[in-house]
Amino acid sequence: MEVGRVSVDTQNMTVYKDGMPLDLTQREYELVRVLASQRGQVLSREALMEQVWNYEGYVGDVRAVDVAIRRLREKLEDDPADPKFIVTRRGLGYVFSA
Repeated sequence: MEVGRVSVDTQNMTVYKDGMPLDLTQREYELVRVLASQRGQVLSREALMEQVWNYEGYVGDVRAVDVAIRRLREKLEDDPADPKFIVTRRGLGYVFSA
C-alpha cells in the first residue's frame, strides 16, 4: 500500500518512509496500517482501540492511543511537533494524510 512518501508492506509487516524501513513495534505497525488503509478518514481513539488493540466496545482510558501515536510520530514524521502524516483532528481523533 503506497501513501505518498510512506509505503506499507502488509506481507512482511514493514513500513517504509522514502524507501527506508522504519523500526516499528507491532502496535506501531498496526497503527500505520489501519490509519493508512483509511487515508483521509478521521478515526476516533475508540475506533483505534477496537481495530489496533482489539478492545471491542472499549470505554475505558483511551489515552494509550495518544501515547502510541506520539511514539510513532517520533519515528515517522520529519518534525514530530508539526506532524504531516498522522494529523490530530481536535475532539475527533486522528487522520492519515500523506
